[in-house]
Amino acid sequence: MTAKILEGKAFAAQIKAEAGKQVEALKTQGVLPGLAVVIVGENPASKVYVRNKHKACETLGIYSEVIEMPADTTKEVLMAKIDALNVNKRIHGILVQLPLPQQIAAYESEILDRIDPRKDVDGFHPVNVGRLVTGQPALVPCTPAGCIRMLELAGIPMDGAHAVIIGRSNIVGKPMLHLLLKKNATVTLCHSHTKNLQEITRQADILVAAIGKPYFVTADMVKPGATVIDVGINRIAPKKLAGDVDFENVKEVAGAITPVPGGVGLLTIAMLMQNTVAAAKMQLKQEEYGKYES
Repeated sequence: MTAKILEGKAFAAQIKAEAGKQVEALKTQGVLPGLAVVIVGENPASKVYVRNKHKACETLGIYSEVIEMPADTTKEVLMAKIDALNVNKRIHGILVQLPLPQQIAAYESEILDRIDPRKDVDGFHPVNVGRLVTGQPALVPCTPAGCIRMLELAGIPMDGAHAVIIGRSNIVGKPMLHLLLKKNATVTLCHSHTKNLQEITRQADILVAAIGKPYFVTADMVKPGATVIDVGINRIAPKKLAGDVDFENVKEVAGAITPVPGGVGLLTIAMLMQNTVAAAKMQLKQEEYGKYES
């Protein structure tokens, strides 16, 4: 029996609709959520991503600023721009588009840590990471958050399920672990040093692939009826993308599966909109009830 295809477009539309309702509610309180995206240099892929984020903001009525900085921008100049955005009342979310140019790439962590954690809509700041790990409310990375929301909307149970994640990145694997734990799943995190990987993945009710290796997950690694979430986006030809999962063969074993393209990738921008709204709501609450020490 062929798996149910979890198309990202429909789920992203639902998430954006939810965010849109919250935007309207905030407007009645005199607050217009605002997102600033900082892009340094002329990376073509980055420009496409930034354009898509700006378009999503416009669609939902979120105030959007795109700040383009030259490729030779220094760390000090970029940090000064972040400092200005941190105190800008019109901006509730700040995102620095990655990758950064070579001369400042080594300072990536330092630059991202400069963002006020209350405006950290990427969920990368150590404060937000720590709050996620300790089970407190936090702004969390958009891609794993989108995966969780998709599972909820699809009616796929996480409570008591055995979830296996392949990949331990700070952007997907590790936050996915903690988000699934929060949903009462039993979670196994696998990586390049994991032994007997196939034996472990075949136990998964929910299998998440996030390693950046095309077609890595094969049908014999999947438990019949499992839900397979493919986070990988690998360019294998100028105009062809592939996921981390051998989609055509795995879909004949899995109960549900996300495609690439057209799957998880579409949820990331939708969750960025949600995070921007969440940041605006949090900052409004701080103004109403006093400073919240995060």
